[in-house]
Amino acid sequence: MKLSVNLNKVALLRNSRGENYPDLKYFANKAVDLGVDGLTLHPRPDHRHATSNDVIELAKISKDRGVEFNIEGNPFSKQNNEFVGFCELVKIINPDQITLVPDTIDQTTSDHGWINGPHDEDLKKTIELLKDSSNNSKISLFIDDLKGVEYAAEMDADLIEIHTGNFSKGIDNGDMSVISEVKKIIDSALQNNLLINAGHDLNLKNLHYLVEIGNINEVSIGHAIIIDSLNYGFEETISKYLEIIRN
Repeated sequence: MKLSVNLNKVALLRNSRGENYPDLKYFANKAVDLGVDGLTLHPRPDHRHATSNDVIELAKISKDRGVEFNIEGNPFSKQNNEFVGFCELVKIINPDQITLVPDTIDQTTSDHGWINGPHDEDLKKTIELLKDSSNNSKISLFIDDLKGVEYAAEMDADLIEIHTGNFSKGIDNGDMSVISEVKKIIDSALQNNLLINAGHDLNLKNLHYLVEIGNINEVSIGHAIIIDSLNYGFEETISKYLEIIRN
């Protein structure tokens, strides 16, 4: 299992003061120095945290340092006065991985995955365009359940990212039945020849339960890493997550 660190919260802290402090590039390089496998950013059209330029800069750092860069976002997010546009960003940076999420513009966080809807045809066409405009970028769909796995296969995605919000909350509240639900999703994904990523609300208390399930390619963690850094510092926090993932 690999660890991709989502640095959106570092960008959010920086933006709260209107200065380049904390420096996003510094923490991106620091994370790589500490041994993470990849970097993730989820730019939104309002630039509330990661900006278009942040994405370009961190994609370059990832390429130069030999780690994966994963861009997350809604593929239908268009250009505005600040935002380049999601698909345009993909063309500029040629990322290793593109994780598509069905966020609305005013959504606080990614709290649900893709389901069938009127966007189906447009999404499939967009995935084809993203594959054509990038150089071997893998396309991942953010999904909630077994229906989401089937949908990802229909859309010709390469991967799924399991939305682990319910899993994480279940584990944190002592409900171990969520483990079997994730296992079913993983089994279905493997049957559909989909690689499996996971992310959302994972932390030091619940991550090892996910690791023990197996067959997960990568976890993307951001919010909890920044929270835990308040207690342990950035270096020790990254070390703690890597220890869980690799032991």
